[in-house]
Amino acid sequence: MAKEFSRTRRIGQQLQQELAQVLHRDIKDPRVGMVTVNDVEVSRDLSYAKVFVTFFEEDEKIVAQKLEALSSAAGYIRSLVAGRMKLRVMPELRFIYDASLVEGMRMSNLVTRVIHNDEAKQKKAKRDEQSEDNDLQGED
Repeated sequence: MAKEFSRTRRIGQQLQQELAQVLHRDIKDPRVGMVTVNDVEVSRDLSYAKVFVTFFEEDEKIVAQKLEALSSAAGYIRSLVAGRMKLRVMPELRFIYDASLVEGMRMSNLVTRVIHNDEAKQKKAKRDEQSEDNDLQGED
């Protein structure tokens, strides 16, 4: 069982690398654009592979169009990758959108913005405090 898992995992990792190269170099469909292959899960019998992809796009309609473009080209992509890998059976590719990378970037930007706003508030409070001190010293 452990050996079977490691084999499917290895094949998944190799498939991920090959897919990334094929999608970057060989797919010229403008609907796809920039795509990142985050992970590949291969079934035990190697008959299909779930390909988790990310587009740096937040609009759900555009993401759906890009996913549809990949899905319609899946056979062609599969044949390109099959030529690069030495497998008896090339898994059928199923593209799945993975929002975790985009969501992580969004969260990181939010945290950065909060930190920046907090620092600005602290600086303003310090300036206000110094201004009050100067006003009080002037009254003496």
